[in-house]
Amino acid sequence: MSDFVIEAEPRAIVGKKVKRLRAQGLVPVTVYGPRIEPISLQIKERALDSTLRRAGGTNLIDVKVNGDTHTVLAREVQRDVLKGNILHVDFFAVDENSKIRANIPIQLINNSPIVVGRQGILLTGTSTVTVEMLPKNLMNQIEVDLSQLVELGDTILVSDLNLGEDVTVHNDPNEMVARVVQTSAARAEEMDLIEAEGQEEEFDEEGSAAGDVEVISRGKEKEEEEDF
Repeated sequence: MSDFVIEAEPRAIVGKKVKRLRAQGLVPVTVYGPRIEPISLQIKERALDSTLRRAGGTNLIDVKVNGDTHTVLAREVQRDVLKGNILHVDFFAVDENSKIRANIPIQLINNSPIVVGRQGILLTGTSTVTVEMLPKNLMNQIEVDLSQLVELGDTILVSDLNLGEDVTVHNDPNEMVARVVQTSAARAEEMDLIEAEGQEEEFDEEGSAAGDVEVISRGKEKEEEEDF
């Protein structure tokens, strides 16, 4: 049983006539899945909107209609572009014995000590991970602990996420989740130091070359004096 439950009614109105339902505060929805024929239902807009905002697309929802219960995931939610109200929802009816694919959001927790100490800055990569798992193992978020980033260059990759043996991850294992890099101020200071050292080396080389020329010149003048 899901933590989120919503009551629905059978829907006879389809096509363009569903505008009548919306005028009555009802939203047309469709429940479909690999083991059931598509079912047309209608749900009160306020209850539906509240449930969707709390459950999102990664929590299971029990849709109850005429004594039957369909455990579903919200797959597609259509909203009015201007008003934001829900126009239609597609619910995917899950099979408890079949794996489902879902995009799970990443939640960054805690802080990197080197970032807190202003010795580095945090770069973030992908914000979601596409996984495949049984419905009972479905998670609403993946927590990533940033406190393990303690040195410049420390990186958390998708391959570092411990999601369990029964979970298949479809992202690139080398995809970045988070990384600590040098601050722009420290990087600029380092570049200035490198440039200054390069100028000093160039000056030393030029000075050494000028000295050699001077010695050769004096030697030539001496030979000319002796000839005279």
